[in-house]
Amino acid sequence: MSLRCSQKSVVGFAALGVFGLLAFTANRDSPKEATEVGQIHQAMMDSASNPQGVLPTRSKVWPVHDMKRPQPSMVEPGTTGTGSTPGTAPSDATVLLGPGSGMGAWDHDRWTVGADGVMQVKSGTGDVRSKDSFGDCQLHIEWMIPADRDCNGQGGCNSGVFFLDKYEVQILGSNPNQTYPDGQAGAMYAQYPPLVNPCRPNGEWNEYDIIFTSPRFNEDGSLKSPGTATVIFNGVVVQNHSTFMGVTSHGSKATYKKHSPEGQIRLQDHGDPISFANIWVRPLQPKTLAW
Repeated sequence: MSLRCSQKSVVGFAALGVFGLLAFTANRDSPKEATEVGQIHQAMMDSASNPQGVLPTRSKVWPVHDMKRPQPSMVEPGTTGTGSTPGTAPSDATVLLGPGSGMGAWDHDRWTVGADGVMQVKSGTGDVRSKDSFGDCQLHIEWMIPADRDCNGQGGCNSGVFFLDKYEVQILGSNPNQTYPDGQAGAMYAQYPPLVNPCRPNGEWNEYDIIFTSPRFNEDGSLKSPGTATVIFNGVVVQNHSTFMGVTSHGSKATYKKHSPEGQIRLQDHGDPISFANIWVRPLQPKTLAW
């Protein structure tokens, strides 16, 4: 095929998108066409704008439906939490808080925690940070505002969970308490309000499942790809692959500064006796392309 035809093919596939490319690949019938599709595929990989900067790897080509392809690892799922009872972690998770865990996974033990794995903020003792560092991950965390707690805007019912010790998803009693929308429960604090407000009343357990991707930086310190978060709040999507605009800050626009793609998970002591339970992390690896 001529260079001109190849260029036309690239333009055509760009217009068709991924589905067009997949359809063409599925129907290829010659080694020459297969080679060209591989080249286009690689060009798309090289030029694609991937928010994570970690494009899928292509370690081996697997035919469609190949039974020799490695099977995904079996994982025993944990139990699902309810408004009255926290859940449990899946078998492959790193447990940061659970029955019998104490404060062993955290950098200080000045918060209170019982044998049932329920931890409560002790006002004035400071934030807690995980001893281990994490990058791209799935984080599950359950939290509860005391039933008799008076919530007034940002006061009385406030905490937060930070990724890399820098990027916050807000924890706040938001049923029926109201505050500025980019500071209520499920917000990427000071950046994105949640899409909706599924917060349970005080005295009931709430749960977050957060898919976090770390930002990446170029060698000169410039931003290569921003951090992102998908937040599922009590089973409802409230952040849909939202992009962090920088390190979380209060009352000012966020900015980025080069840092490691891994860091500690931090829970905030905002002076309020928030309870936590069933906190676990699953590091996420880059995907492998199907073919």
